[in-house]
Amino acid sequence: MPYAFRRARAALDLGLIAVFSVVLAVGYNFFLLPHKVLSGGVSGIAMMIGLLTPLNPGTLIFLLNLPLFVFGFFTLGRLFILRTILSVVLTALAMNVLPVEPIATDAVLSSVFGGAVVGLATGFIFSASGSTGGLDIIGMFIARRMDFPMGMLMSATNALIIFVAGFLFSWDQALYTMLSIYVSGRIVDAIFTRHIKLTLLIVTGRGEAVREALLRQIVRGITVLEGIGAYSKEKKTVLMTVATRYELPLIKSLIRQADPHAFVNILQTVEVVGAFTRLPLDAELRPDAGLRRPEPPV
Repeated sequence: MPYAFRRARAALDLGLIAVFSVVLAVGYNFFLLPHKVLSGGVSGIAMMIGLLTPLNPGTLIFLLNLPLFVFGFFTLGRLFILRTILSVVLTALAMNVLPVEPIATDAVLSSVFGGAVVGLATGFIFSASGSTGGLDIIGMFIARRMDFPMGMLMSATNALIIFVAGFLFSWDQALYTMLSIYVSGRIVDAIFTRHIKLTLLIVTGRGEAVREALLRQIVRGITVLEGIGAYSKEKKTVLMTVATRYELPLIKSLIRQADPHAFVNILQTVEVVGAFTRLPLDAELRPDAGLRRPEPPV
């Protein structure tokens, strides 16, 4: 079941990456580019060059990402970069096919809704274990090591693009770009929550079965406590573990299989001090992820 669960999730992830890569191109061509509003990172640089030259911004996005693909291959893993290449290629193709035509004539509305569309697409691509390339690769590299919100990282690296846009075009365009990037970053942070840690308190009458199921399938330590029902007076086992939000669907599936009547309380964790295993992205993306390196219980 866990293997089939991961295979199904991998297929869903690829589908999400394909769909939202096209949505990303829609945000660029129909909302931002017609009003000379830029996106952030490498895409913003490509859009800036595309507005100043006859070159298509989609093609430039692909070319500028080539060295970052190499960086990501060695730091984030082959499977992650393959998904990123899929996203960048589909976005570049869609930007070459779709016309650059404004949906709205108002630049402020286009900046807000364009930022929302770009943030929505980027957030779902991140959630599907891919990226839109560019500074997203660097941001993913930093976020996995520092548990830092991805949208905040993206916003911090885009200040230079905003200032350059002001000098090359106008300060109105720079402010529109700032607005779009801000909206995009907030949407990404709302959707992409893999860096968020969760504490699970599992109260079950089948403690050993639940413990074995979790230790066999996830790379997380588990603390086992003894409990007793205040009303029923029945002895219960309480298992406590910390996991990422990305792992939560699999963990809930494993608990339901081992004990359909288990009571699970899920709390958002502010900070984890001590040993917390961060799997490489390639390890998370393999269908057999978590089956090879069980961590001894706490």
